[in-house]
Amino acid sequence: MIFRCMRECVDFLEKEGELLRVGAELDPALEMAEVHNRVFEAGGPAILFEKVKGSPFPAVSNLFGTYKRALKILEPELSKVSTLVDLASDPSIAFKSPLKSFRAIKSLAHALPLKQATPFKQNQPPHQPLNKGLSNKKSKLNTKSSSVLDCRCKITDLPMIRCWPEDGGAFILLPQVFSIEPENIIGASPKYLDILRSNLGMYRIQLSGGEYIADKEVGLHYQIHRGIANHHAKALEQNQPLPVSIFVGGPPAHTLAAVMPLPERMTEIAFAGALAGRAFRYCVMPGVSNNVVSLDADFCITGRIMPGKTKPEGPFGDHLGYYSLTHQFPYIEVDAVYHRKDAIWPFTVVGRPPREDSVFGKIIHEITASAIPHKLPGVTAIHAVDVAGVHPLLLAKAVDRYTPYDAKKPRELLTHANAILGTGQLSLAKYLIICSHNDNPELDISDEMGFFIHALERIDFTRDVHFQTSTTMDTLDYSSEGLNEGSKVVMVAAGGKRRELLRYFPSQVYIPEPFSDPRLASPGIAVVKGPRFESYPATDKEINALAENLNNQLNNQCQLDRLPLFVVVDNSVEASQDFSTFLWITFSRSNPSHDIYGAGSFTSFKHWGCNGPLIIDARIKPFHSPPLISDPAVLKKIDYMARKGGTLYGIV
Repeated sequence: MIFRCMRECVDFLEKEGELLRVGAELDPALEMAEVHNRVFEAGGPAILFEKVKGSPFPAVSNLFGTYKRALKILEPELSKVSTLVDLASDPSIAFKSPLKSFRAIKSLAHALPLKQATPFKQNQPPHQPLNKGLSNKKSKLNTKSSSVLDCRCKITDLPMIRCWPEDGGAFILLPQVFSIEPENIIGASPKYLDILRSNLGMYRIQLSGGEYIADKEVGLHYQIHRGIANHHAKALEQNQPLPVSIFVGGPPAHTLAAVMPLPERMTEIAFAGALAGRAFRYCVMPGVSNNVVSLDADFCITGRIMPGKTKPEGPFGDHLGYYSLTHQFPYIEVDAVYHRKDAIWPFTVVGRPPREDSVFGKIIHEITASAIPHKLPGVTAIHAVDVAGVHPLLLAKAVDRYTPYDAKKPRELLTHANAILGTGQLSLAKYLIICSHNDNPELDISDEMGFFIHALERIDFTRDVHFQTSTTMDTLDYSSEGLNEGSKVVMVAAGGKRRELLRYFPSQVYIPEPFSDPRLASPGIAVVKGPRFESYPATDKEINALAENLNNQLNNQCQLDRLPLFVVVDNSVEASQDFSTFLWITFSRSNPSHDIYGAGSFTSFKHWGCNGPLIIDARIKPFHSPPLISDPAVLKKIDYMARKGGTLYGIV
């Protein structure tokens, strides 16, 4: 659908029966987030909060809460932008599918951004219309009656949404953060600004709390390997402020564009225009900073990052299911906050997956899946496992063509693994498990349990485990003791079956104290309860003793060779209750270089391997960030709303 603003999208969803109006005033601190969580988990509609305590603006959430609703909002342009992504990855596709490519390119041409310069009145009082006159008389924008420049307000007028009890303040939860190459904007005339040399990303924005000056400063948290970092680095080299604009709302396609991992030759605003079905309308605000404003956004905050200045940001309940802790990050000195007359504040809630952003992940996968073989020749499928937190676990399939006459062990798969870990945000993967496409071309990579069964039936732990130690880690991953620091491991599986996996835990296998309560998480995977983690020296002693014990049992007819993976956890009942929980616990709470052990382990010429089961220690460590837990008092209030006669009755 083609939407010009968030209001049009909300009206559309209401006509479709996909909107719940909440008329009762709710506190943006925890209450609105809990309502969102309940409705999302029930597969319910989008939610319009008509009365937000402390703010004159309504708010909407759960827009993309179901895949079906997301398609309603974003179709029919999805197939076209998928072709555009393919073309950007491999231009030769234009010759293979000329008609399809022509239609996609035509949609992009119609959606390319058209620069407009808009004068505005300074020092307008809050919520008062601004001068809407546009300097370019030929522009169709002169006929539009509304834009983000209609009114101004303060940061503290916005819905100050806090999702989790230990969050350090209120956050913008669906921001579109816009920056542009410094040499292209600092001191440049708006007339000559190249808008395509820009980045639009969804970076965390903290509106309150900490050491930020109210209404004058907001926090900016960008993770490692993000586009804005390049712009910030160049601005620091020049000792210049970096102009930054934060768009909120507008066409929903703009929100999706901010999270898309696009090819180098495609900018997010070009993608946003193509997906929205209309040009990305913007203007450049005259002045020293030349901030870019998205005219179709519901809100826009303009400001700049000052060189060399940081303040504590966080904590924040993030999408791995834990808090991101407080760290020093840049912040934005705010110039102005603009909004439409009919502005609606969109937000989401992140936490342990699956959440609403999981639907984003599914859409992104569908848009980019066909581009993978062009970007990574030989790689046939990649699956970032959402329930594990995305970056902690990556599954892949690839062809293995080296020495086909002697296919006794994986060879080309290691080349593919290196290519994957050297590509964009895939480089943030912590565990990469890659299988040979040749062994089962029909293997569904999105079936996590089926993939693990296939891999564990074939893997040889004496040769197929490859570590990268002391390397970079996803900013949100606290499984190591340093921010952005940790390790990676590649596990490779190829060839015929080496073993039939057990589907029960054999009584003959003895688990020594202090370990207990062994259970199966899936065929071939055992979880055992371990004592509370105290330190790595103590753990090394305990788990190496477990490994030695298991190694001694390998040859006593107890079928231990058919249980190739053991995971030590704090609660084996919880870890075995469903496979999604197993994946989340195992791969979010372990650092490969420190937490992988093995029965009969050895090191040969710097290569580590083991003769028996691989053991992963996935217990909570003292340096881990705490998991997200809702506030009991808020839970009780929302329970009351769900009773008969309440706003949420029949929905949750």
